[in-house]
Amino acid sequence: MMADKALDKPIRTDEHRAERGALLWLGALTVLAVVGPFFVYPVLLMKMMCFGLFACAFNLLLGFGGLLSFGHAAFFGTAAYICGHVTKEWGLDPILSILAGTAVSALLGLVIGSLAIRRQGIYFAMITLAFAQMVYFAALQLAFTGGEDGIQAIPRRPALGLIDISSDERLYVLVSIICLGGLFLIWRIVHSPFGNIVKSIRENEPRALSLGYPVARYKLAVFVLSAAISGLAGATKSLVFQLASLTDVHWAMSGEVVLMTLIGGMGSVFGPLVGGAAIVLMQNYFASIGAWVTIIQGAIFVVSVLLFREGIVGVIQKLLNRRR
Repeated sequence: MMADKALDKPIRTDEHRAERGALLWLGALTVLAVVGPFFVYPVLLMKMMCFGLFACAFNLLLGFGGLLSFGHAAFFGTAAYICGHVTKEWGLDPILSILAGTAVSALLGLVIGSLAIRRQGIYFAMITLAFAQMVYFAALQLAFTGGEDGIQAIPRRPALGLIDISSDERLYVLVSIICLGGLFLIWRIVHSPFGNIVKSIRENEPRALSLGYPVARYKLAVFVLSAAISGLAGATKSLVFQLASLTDVHWAMSGEVVLMTLIGGMGSVFGPLVGGAAIVLMQNYFASIGAWVTIIQGAIFVVSVLLFREGIVGVIQKLLNRRR
């Protein structure tokens, strides 16, 4: 008993330290969300939030589930199209439109995930990429998606019929609440018993299986959750830019979210948010140099993988731990 208590104490201390650190992150992000518009253009901030949430959702699958998907743009883009269509053609409330896009992405995640999780490693990645390409060609051919033009001029109707979100400043408040809510949800998932089992499957799947856990169900559940939150980010993004286009479902978007996650810090709850913000800022401020920005991104990716495998947040965390 004494030995068990002695072993349990440092584990609980680490858990409490991690929870305290995550709460500090959430508090700092809330403060940044409040003061951000005083220093940065609100549309740029909303773009950083949407892509940051997308990267965090992807990290839920890769960083904590150990499953590398090359097709997450399918969920991001599908939700953008659904949200844009029901808002523009059906006149649906923006909140309900975002929920509709999220729900369709979750359903798509259930279909793709139920087939993809039957394989592992590169085979899993290739299956997700193949499905994403199917979604891309469907978006190109279907009538409601607008083909190469996409869905443009998506209206910003009053949220819940009362809250005017026609201006960027007012929409920013709604986007901040959605993104912070999504991040809190990811944090809760990661630190729940469900999250601990998912991490144990990532570490040693045969052992989790031998302990009696239904591994396939857990993998499918985390896949669907990741798809749904990716859809939440995509639907919100379509309202911000009033546009849903082929770029949202293109395979390059799936590669970009991998880049965001690795640069920010795979396996940390909020690291991909930093990676997403870094990539968006890079694209925004280096836009004048055209296609060269992709070369700069590639160089940063190579340096990150070779020298800073923990990502930006991981390196900062390591430096802070050395000082303690």
